Amino acid sequence: MKFDLAYCISLDDKLSIYDVRDLNFDETLTFDSAKEQFQCPNDACRSAFEASNGLGTFNAKNINYIRTPHFKNLPGTLHIEGCPYGSKAMTGELDSSESEDPREEHFPSELLLARREYQRTPAARTEAVHAPQDTPPPASHSETPHNARDNTPDKTSVFAHPVECFVSNIDDKELLKRMPLKIGEHSASYATFFKKIEYLQDNKGLIYWGRIKEIKDYNLSFRIDFEQKVWLKKETDSKKKPYSVNVYLSKKLIDNYRKRNAFLAEIKHAIDSEHELYCFFYGVTPELKQVPSKKSPDKTFEVFSANIESLEHFIIREAPGLKTQ
Repeated sequence: MKFDLAYCISLDDKLSIYDVRDLNFDETLTFDSAKEQFQCPNDACRSAFEASNGLGTFNAKNINYIRTPHFKNLPGTLHIEGCPYGSKAMTGELDSSESEDPREEHFPSELLLARREYQRTPAARTEAVHAPQDTPPPASHSETPHNARDNTPDKTSVFAHPVECFVSNIDDKELLKRMPLKIGEHSASYATFFKKIEYLQDNKGLIYWGRIKEIKDYNLSFRIDFEQKVWLKKETDSKKKPYSVNVYLSKKLIDNYRKRNAFLAEIKHAIDSEHELYCFFYGVTPELKQVPSKKSPDKTFEVFSANIESLEHFIIREAPGLKTQ
């Protein structure tokens, strides 16, 4: 059985697997999921066992992944009768990740633009590991109360979570049309929020995505060129014309990013990759701009372009299911 949520002893809070991934790569914090202890997110079930009755993770530390990250039961992991996270683990049977449904089933209904904060004293981790089960470890501040996260997390501040929901369920169009998503003041279905880059003129403020044609490396600043073009008919034109689309990532933006090393590893892997890659971003909408021609600097040409303003809402990844879309 795979699931998206688990209780982290050292943080005294319930985290999604995407929270864990985010913490693993955050250079402003000390966190290594391989050294952390995770338990069943069901309060009654967790309190019935010792801290050693833990859960494992899948794709929590891989920068690049295709298969959906998740928590999983380990050999010998036990759950009380009736625990929704029990399943095979009641018999101590190891989960078979190979046979699991690869889809992300836990759709957050809101992407929070403010990043989730964590606080942990240096001693909290050691004390929490050895704390008796009937004595809660030292409390840590979290933006989300425990009881609000007992079930499927309703909100997330990690962009990769809704992206994985979209990518892994891309062949179920009806599901994507039914599932709601809110970002800021804008609410729509997943199907509406995720907009192909060639249709960016339809609406602003969406999550735009498209297949990458090329990644230009300008010595720690990058330009992402998309395969698809935007067709536009201006007042002076007799018919629609295709315009290229790109986004630019400045060196300053990357240097100030809290997950800088992971991001550079991600994009450099993408540059060297022979696989089809896709880019997802939120927060800016490419607009038609005049840019100078490299071959003839005195001339300009038009392209839809945008400067990415936050890497918190930017992803480059493989997504085999999108190839036929």
